[in-house]
Amino acid sequence: MRAHDDLLSAISSRSIVLVGLMGAGKTCVGRCLSTALNLPFVDADQEIEAAAGCNIEDFFEIFGETEFREGEVRVIRRLLNDGPQILATGGGAFMHAQTQQSIQTLGVSVWLKASLEILSKRTSRRGGRPLLKNGDPTGTLEKLIKARYPVYELADVTVETSQESVDITTGKVLEALEEFVLSGLSIKEAQHE
Repeated sequence: MRAHDDLLSAISSRSIVLVGLMGAGKTCVGRCLSTALNLPFVDADQEIEAAAGCNIEDFFEIFGETEFREGEVRVIRRLLNDGPQILATGGGAFMHAQTQQSIQTLGVSVWLKASLEILSKRTSRRGGRPLLKNGDPTGTLEKLIKARYPVYELADVTVETSQESVDITTGKVLEALEEFVLSGLSIKEAQHE
């Protein structure tokens, strides 16, 4: 438990922000991290839905993706100012320069990286994913991987996920975070390099 105390001390008022494509496990892992670190868990998509008064799928249909992304920037900035917490973001959030800057300033970013096969399997089990409503969800995921993975690589920490249990993935995230903050580089020093 000492390492978790050191981790919490190092992140101070910052949030741990989970980024990655839909199906990477951000919500499940986020809830487990919340329990392990005794920090509140917040799902940015749920907060956006509450602010908009409708679900994301309906928002996309009525207002479009551009308007959604603008609202997402505002909501995530507000949430980050409420840290520390575990914050799960939508798959496109880290792609927006303003959101990325807010996360770099007020959080520690963790990319949950998964293969196309894993993402396809996980996303096929659950609806409510507007970007996959085009008749070729696997093709869409493949395009998103090509476009987004180079940006996700800018995250402070990367954790590969696969078929393992959420508890194992959570343990890998905790180890990676501890290594990141305890490696002799403070978070602030790492950001200014």
